[in-house]
Amino acid sequence: MFRARVVRTARVSPSMHRVTVTGDELGEFPWLGYDHWFRLFLQLPHQSRLRLPEFTGTRWWQPYLAIPERERPHCANYSVADFRRDSAEMDIDFVVHRDSAGAVEGRAAVWACAARPGDALAVLDQGVLFDRPHDASEVLVVADETGLPATAGILRSLPRDTVGRVVQEVPTAGDRRPLDAPAGVTVSWVVRRDPRAVPGAAALDEVLRIASVAPTAYAFVVGESTLATEGRKHLHRAGLPKDRITFSGFWRHETSAQAA
Repeated sequence: MFRARVVRTARVSPSMHRVTVTGDELGEFPWLGYDHWFRLFLQLPHQSRLRLPEFTGTRWWQPYLAIPERERPHCANYSVADFRRDSAEMDIDFVVHRDSAGAVEGRAAVWACAARPGDALAVLDQGVLFDRPHDASEVLVVADETGLPATAGILRSLPRDTVGRVVQEVPTAGDRRPLDAPAGVTVSWVVRRDPRAVPGAAALDEVLRIASVAPTAYAFVVGESTLATEGRKHLHRAGLPKDRITFSGFWRHETSAQAA
């Protein structure tokens, strides 16, 4: 567990707010690049200090639940947007969704948009999900906006001779950004046309247009739950073995939850 504090914040696009953090020991964070992710612990609004679970090894969940609910920090999963070991700084990108009244939704996003230098937090290293086989002939990365930091990290970390395709959905055209992709990787931006549409649905439509996939390829599909699960099913039907598909539902839209 690494305690940290906010250094600065910035709105990097219409739907993405970046919080840069540092800490006395954060320079020792074992960053691996790719989609390196972590558990983020946030102080509750009424608290004067951040209370964290006390544990050793990886068994943090039960000690976390043992903290009284009123004192238990909010916990959420995030990918490292960028990491600078020399300055012990980590960038964390938060997707900003708004409700029908225009208010920011989600406890972590609300915290990020209100964060000020010195605010406390903590990160618990969880490693990487991306697991490309050494013999992968090509790579396919599919994500909605919650997976954009992972997409950016993967592209930045891939060997420069990698070939493949990225299908990256974003809420608005202004959320597109330069990505450090290998020359052989094509990036397809999918901009949501309807703000009321379920995030991930447009990216899934693009995936469903893929008629066949080489059995030697590798796919990484993350974001809203339906995108992850249905994307995996289609890619398997298109010829990709299940053990060559990494998928993760980062969150579930209420429409998807009602349909389940």
